[in-house]
Amino acid sequence: MVPSNVAYPTDAGLLAKAVGRIAATGRRIQAAGGATRTQLRDRSRAAGKRAHAIASKLRSRVAVGRDEAPAAVKKANAELADLAETDAEEPVGCWPTRNGRRGKPEPWRNSTAGRTRSRVGVGVAWPGAVNDLEGLLEATRRIAAQARQRLAGVTPDGSTRRVSLHGPDAGRSRRAGSASRSSSATRPKLFTTTTVSSSTTTCSPATPADAPRMEPAIKRVARRTGRKPRTVAADRGYGEAGVDDALHNLGVRDVVLPRKGRLTKARQAEEHRRAFRRHLK
Repeated sequence: MVPSNVAYPTDAGLLAKAVGRIAATGRRIQAAGGATRTQLRDRSRAAGKRAHAIASKLRSRVAVGRDEAPAAVKKANAELADLAETDAEEPVGCWPTRNGRRGKPEPWRNSTAGRTRSRVGVGVAWPGAVNDLEGLLEATRRIAAQARQRLAGVTPDGSTRRVSLHGPDAGRSRRAGSASRSSSATRPKLFTTTTVSSSTTTCSPATPADAPRMEPAIKRVARRTGRKPRTVAADRGYGEAGVDDALHNLGVRDVVLPRKGRLTKARQAEEHRRAFRRHLK
């Protein structure tokens, strides 16, 4: 897990940022000479007011009453989703397919480097800005749909929830002991063997469960080394009865995986054995 120094990804915050980014990207395209006759309306100020209203109502929910604050927050969220959907559909939504690709980029001279570059941005190609806008509009529609689900009382699936405007595969997870920071990245897994010089590494988006990934990893180790490991030890995240059975079926003699949750007396006795604790350490 890689910690990211980013704001907590709420749907309201992402929608407010999306409205501002759509307007900024549209200005970049117009500054470069594209879609010059298309009228661009910047709704970032209105979106910022709605986002600020949500935060204000949440802070003052004790003063205004616990019944009034949720209704005000829900209303502001609905208005923010309306603004984002309007921005994603009309009129900016027609840019990627028609107006945004019309016109020729207006070059400008970089006096320091003496090279001519597009006014879309230093180092940014002309089609790149339009492609960025297309991806941004799609992400905005996705996040607005999530917000509509929550307003309807339905909790979106966490594994498929969009938590980033620019990273479709980014996942959100809280780090233990760090309540103010979120982790948003891929999760690498490294499996090593001590008797043979071999290791296997996999990366998965977001935060998949640990236990289902143990058996495939041991199979990869056995395939690469040509031998089955005698002992497999890991942390409590892999501790499930199904994982123990699968590893025993693969030929692993000692499976040292502490179980999660409340332990039975038989399991407590198993995990207190000297050999179990020695392998685990």
